[in-house]
Amino acid sequence: MTYKQFLTVRVAGGILLALVVLWGLWALISMFEKGEPSHVVQVEEGELMHEAEEAEAPAHVPSVHEDTHETPHTVPETTYDVPHATPEAATPHEPKTTGVAFVEATISVMDYELNERFWGWRRNDLIRFTDNVEHIQLGVLEVIRRASVTLAEKISRYGPTDVIDRNLENAMNWFMIKPDQYWLPSPEDRYKDGLKELQSYAHRLEKGEARFYTRPDNLIPLLDSFAELLGSCDENLVKAQQEGGSLVSWFDVDDYFYYAKGVAKATGEILHAVEKDFASVLETRHGLDLLRHAVHACHVASDLDPWLVTDASLDGILANHRANMAAPISHARYYLDALSKTLST
Repeated sequence: MTYKQFLTVRVAGGILLALVVLWGLWALISMFEKGEPSHVVQVEEGELMHEAEEAEAPAHVPSVHEDTHETPHTVPETTYDVPHATPEAATPHEPKTTGVAFVEATISVMDYELNERFWGWRRNDLIRFTDNVEHIQLGVLEVIRRASVTLAEKISRYGPTDVIDRNLENAMNWFMIKPDQYWLPSPEDRYKDGLKELQSYAHRLEKGEARFYTRPDNLIPLLDSFAELLGSCDENLVKAQQEGGSLVSWFDVDDYFYYAKGVAKATGEILHAVEKDFASVLETRHGLDLLRHAVHACHVASDLDPWLVTDASLDGILANHRANMAAPISHARYYLDALSKTLST
């Protein structure tokens, strides 16, 4: 073996060993991360109490709403004492004020990245080992920015001459802080301030001191903004070359995949709240199914969690995770575009 061949083997072996060490470090850090919150179907408290009362009620006791006139096959009217009945249990669960679900969803998805995720906000860390989580957080942040802008400029205002809500204006500005800025001000603190402003707005909604307009022309800008963001993700997931003509590297593939995952996660959560707050207009314009299809596609994309992102040939043995992510992202964008057109007619 010549010296050149010996040197080549040593260099290749060193590179391979470094990759194995880096992969092991990444896997070790991933073990300590808190898992993503699962998507659960929420059941209203009133429904659960109603089902429990039906299960415990004797079969022969007539309902207080039934006609109790004496007939050959009825029981004479009788007063029954229910020992466990309370005024709170008797009253139905009051629905949330319109707009609160939207604001709470926006707060929840960002609060998870700041306060609940292991290691918190990571983009501005001095030592950065978790590149994938960083890009998920960047995708979530971009959705939150668009939601807060539309909420401040459109949904909370009656028209273009109406004054912008002060809490929403502050929140919109705080979310625009650069995510990789180290200090003065730090992104974590400013984003948390933005969430506090949204919470104050939600409290004012409940008191009737703030406004949340559910007109179609207020919802359409939000849908269009989300569709444009999903379209950008879709392009990054399918393109073969960068703008300069160079091929998309594996590192770019990894970044595009997890950024789209973050976008899908936040978009799906907020659109699920849109279904609650804009239920009336969606049912009137026959757009409820379109919205639910978009939410489902976002959940499919956000649930993709490969052990290692690969960008193999579309007809090869290995997976092409960019293509796997691009499919539900494209579906979500299509349904949002269709819903926007439906609401505009």
